[in-house]
Amino acid sequence: MILRKSLGQHFLKDEEVSRKILSALEEYHFKRLLEVGAGGGALTKYLLKIPGVELKAVEVDLEKFDYLLSTYPGLKGRLIHADFLSMDKPFDDRFTIVGNFPYNISSQIIFRAVEWKEHVECMIGMFQKEVAQRIAAPEGNKVYGVISVLVQAFYEVEYLFEVPQTAFIPPPKVRSAVIRLMPRKNIPAMRNEKDLFLLVKTAFNQRRKTLRNAVRGLFDESYLKKEIFNKRAEQLGVGDFAALTFEMK
Repeated sequence: MILRKSLGQHFLKDEEVSRKILSALEEYHFKRLLEVGAGGGALTKYLLKIPGVELKAVEVDLEKFDYLLSTYPGLKGRLIHADFLSMDKPFDDRFTIVGNFPYNISSQIIFRAVEWKEHVECMIGMFQKEVAQRIAAPEGNKVYGVISVLVQAFYEVEYLFEVPQTAFIPPPKVRSAVIRLMPRKNIPAMRNEKDLFLLVKTAFNQRRKTLRNAVRGLFDESYLKKEIFNKRAEQLGVGDFAALTFEMK
């Protein structure tokens, strides 16, 4: 198989890592499963053996798509040749997402899960370690940022384990980590998602400034006198951002 750098391809070769991802998946009951970026099939071959599950897999690279179909006949009728970022939802009912995500679009993949949050009951994915750490970071952490807040507003994030470069062909220059997302039981009240996204992105765009200076254009001057605006963006929790949306212009 030919690796395509433009697609961020690094194929998993470590069987133990695949088994650990499978174990994390099987801790929860699910009926429908979508694998994103099936690639060389390192994880797919295990997913095909899960009993009683409706499996679909998506692969954008036509060469890998053909390879998967010829190597794993059980994928016939289950493998989708498409770009995950532009495809329609693969199931009408709730489903789980799993994958060794391409580094170059991993943030876009997780925001797709946020977009589909009413349908995604669990997501287990391998990311570049630094991205995984940002997604899971709590408030006050130096890597806590936009992606932390906007994912954690809707999902509980669990940092599961790290994966060395040697687990892949070719070895990437960075370490990887696997995280799990489960829907929050209580999503914090907010005026709407659009306002939350605007507020969070504006606040972290100038993260070294106090919140008052970073988001001045989004609130009336009188409201900006409140003490919370003396803080910087990384000092606010997800609930704080959600609550502030009700006071935006």
